[in-house]
Order: sequence, then C-alpha cells, then structure tokens
Amino acid sequence: MYRFTPGRRAILGLAVAAAMTVSLSACGEETGDDTGGAAPAPSASADSTLAEKVPDDIKSAGKITIGTDSTYAPSEFLDTDGSTVVGFDVDLFDAVAQKLGLTTQWQSAKFDAIIPGVSSGKYNIGVSSFTVNSERLQQATMISYFSAGTQWAAKEGASIDPENACGKKVAVQVGTVQLDDIKAKSKACTDGGKPAITIDQYQAQSDATNAVVSGKDDAMLADSPVCAYAVKQTNGQLALLGEIYDSAPYGYVLPKDQTEFGDAIKGALDALIADGTYKSILAKWGVEAGGISDPTVNPQG
Repeated sequence: MYRFTPGRRAILGLAVAAAMTVSLSACGEETGDDTGGAAPAPSASADSTLAEKVPDDIKSAGKITIGTDSTYAPSEFLDTDGSTVVGFDVDLFDAVAQKLGLTTQWQSAKFDAIIPGVSSGKYNIGVSSFTVNSERLQQATMISYFSAGTQWAAKEGASIDPENACGKKVAVQVGTVQLDDIKAKSKACTDGGKPAITIDQYQAQSDATNAVVSGKDDAMLADSPVCAYAVKQTNGQLALLGEIYDSAPYGYVLPKDQTEFGDAIKGALDALIADGTYKSILAKWGVEAGGISDPTVNPQG
C-alpha cells in the first residue's frame, strides 16, 4: 500500500460495506486474526530450486505466516465470513507460496505493527501493499511486485482540487505516505495565508472511505487501486478526483537478513509472470494497470 513506515476495523454503513464484504474466493490460505486452521495443500507443483532457498524453519513447517492489514480492498480485506482475508495481494502471494512449496497463514494486524512484527519473528513476511521507500529498506528486505500511486476521491459532483484543498476536511489512513502528503499540502496552505486542511486520521482505510460517503469529510486520498475500487463499490456516491501521482512499487517485507529468501520470492514472481498467472490474478481484481515485468529484491526506494 502506498503507506509509510511504522498500511484498519469498524462496522461499515452505506454502500461502502460492499467494498469490505464482497464475496470473493481466495486460494490456498489459512486465515484468522491470530491463528487459523490448516490451509489446503498447494495445487501447483513447487519449483525445487526456489524451494531450497526457503529458510529452514519455514520449510520444515511447510507454511508461511503473513501479517496483513485486512481493511484495504481490493488489496487485502475480509470476506463475508468476517475472518477470511481475500484480495489481489492474497491471490498473488498464495500463488508465490505454491511455487515455494508452502501453504499460507494470513493474520490480520494493524498496518503499522506489521514491519515490527516481521522483525521480531511474529510474522515470516508482511504482505500489505507496502510502498517501497528508503526508510523501509533500512529495516527490511523488500521484493517489488506491483506499482501504485496516490489518488483522491470525493462525493460525486464535489468541486475539490487536490492541489488546493485549503479549508477542506480530508480523510486519510494513519501511517501512510498519504498522511505525509496531506500534511505537506496543509502546510503549503498556511504558508500561503490560506486556511489549513483539517486532517482526519483513521486506523482503517475503510473508515476513511466511509467518512467521505457519510459526509463527515469532504475528500480522501489513498493508493490508486484502493480509491478506484472504493468508488466502484459505492455505486456512484464517490468519484475520483485529479490524476494519479507519485507512483512507486509495492513490496513484500522480509527480515533484513533474508535476501536469499527474497531471491526465491522474486524467482516465483518471475515464473508467475512468465506463465500468465500474474496477469490473470491482477485482471480478476481489475488492477492490471499496476502490473510490473521486473520484480526486484531491494529496489531503489
């Protein structure tokens, strides 16, 4: 997610609920807030060369534990049962894990707790639309797999300029790069003698979206695929504003010393791109515009 370092849960009203509860199946996953039942065995054959690069403790367990902030549709969010994590991040990493001979255990977490959780060993990996940037690269090994930028949205018919939102109330998720962005925009307002932007911060992106739908806030900004998905799910209540900007890669998050494991994950992504699985998964979720052709371990952030 186009979210900053150490990137959500409430009962949703209005049409935004559909964005969080749309019934979509995910493959080969073990789910739950903390623990889950055993995941089904991978349906695709593993690549033995790549599987050899998996750390011994994960290899012997046969599964990989994943920290994710499951409020960020269509990347990762809860299905109608309230516990199963679904989304394009889920489908794609499940396919990566299959290439490595592993099943997956998805654990919901607050976004800003995931990287510390990976560093401490609570999670084997973080998969939660993390934007690759220099600060994260100082803490972790990251493998790029997608590209996204920032997009704004507001009520249909609203006349709000993302470059001049002085005096407006704007919703944003805590811990995101969008929070830094809107703070900088507000400072530019006050430096120019204009009213500051009122910044309402939410732990869950779903709550930020709902605040705009309900009229509590005038606009929101989030990752481009997230904004586009939210607009689609609100059936015309929201509309996109302006152009996508500040595009950057998403990256999987591993402990800093696990570059060899990163190479294995990159290899799995390369194989999925080559056989068409990668493209099919992105197309299923309508996010193929963010596809990349060159996954990289520790790309320049």
